[in-house]
Amino acid sequence: MYLKVMDIHDIVEKYAPSMLKESYDNVGLMVGDMECRVTSMLVSLDCTLKVIEEAKQNNCNLIFTHHPLLFKKPDSITTDSLVGEKIIKLIENHINVYSCHTNLDSAEGGINDMIVELLGLDSDDIIEPMKTENRAEFKDGIGRISQLKEPIILSELCSRVKRCLEIPSVRYAGNEFKLIKKVAVVNGSGQSYFNEARLQGADCIITGDTTYHHVSDFEEQGMAVIDAGHFGTEWPAMKKVAVFLQNEIKSLGFENSVILSKVNRDPYKFK
Repeated sequence: MYLKVMDIHDIVEKYAPSMLKESYDNVGLMVGDMECRVTSMLVSLDCTLKVIEEAKQNNCNLIFTHHPLLFKKPDSITTDSLVGEKIIKLIENHINVYSCHTNLDSAEGGINDMIVELLGLDSDDIIEPMKTENRAEFKDGIGRISQLKEPIILSELCSRVKRCLEIPSVRYAGNEFKLIKKVAVVNGSGQSYFNEARLQGADCIITGDTTYHHVSDFEEQGMAVIDAGHFGTEWPAMKKVAVFLQNEIKSLGFENSVILSKVNRDPYKFK
């Protein structure tokens, strides 16, 4: 009995079912064969050319990513495009790619909750709850709201975010002495949830990929913003996802190894 890609799919569907994905998203098997026997698995945030080479060098024929390789159906698959080049390299090297994106963000115990836990906060409420068939008892949805047991000033919260997520710097908006009592957390790109977080009483939102005018408007409305970056608010959770997958595989009686990527990096550099 061998571990197959389908077994990984089954693990994901139980933990973060595809029904939880956002309407614009694409999740599941991007490239490959569900019946393919898995050698080892490489966990990464993105499927980059360097990650594909890393998988090849480590004898991994399955790459598990958060960000989908294919958001939409390509018009063609050629080396004239980066996505086409990746797909061709994957097929040539018999490497499967499986992506678990907004379904993993939304699921109870998923990336949103992992980041909240890493920050030493509680997931008290959900910014945009999602109720689906057969998961009525789960607290699924995008974004988390945490009522702080002890209020903290914004500058100290910035320091906590850097320390807990192991990132060199953050961008923030708001008076550094502003007292924060309720925090909203949205991993990745979360500024479209700013207004709902504000309406739910959040003093501060921790997210990534914010833009000038959006942050400026909400600062005027009294909300502090900590932008810890897209990579910074997701990569720490992917480390936990790798451990989870390894434990699940072992619980099924398989010994296949799960390797965390060493080459997937934040494209931004900081001085």
